[in-house]
Amino acid sequence: MENILLTINIILALILVILVLFQQSEGGALGIGVNQENYMFSRASGNFFTKATAIVATLFIICSLCLTILSNKELEPEKSLLDKIEQNTDSDAPRIPQNN
Repeated sequence: MENILLTINIILALILVILVLFQQSEGGALGIGVNQENYMFSRASGNFFTKATAIVATLFIICSLCLTILSNKELEPEKSLLDKIEQNTDSDAPRIPQNN
């Protein structure tokens, strides 16, 4: 189940990056470099890309939260480092023979 969600999360991330790159650049900043005059899509497609980006981003966040919840269920609380050291010294330490 976790592998399937991880694969879906990676695919959603790639789709999200592609959708962001295809959006129209409003201010001419980090877009593809195509301006309004020679852009082949209409303004309605900009709305489509905006809505699609919002939907894919929401799915990405939900998938990421599900992965976090699944990974937290598998984690067990660990003992403290001092407890581990005490266990190792008790079992591995050589015993001093008792003299009668």
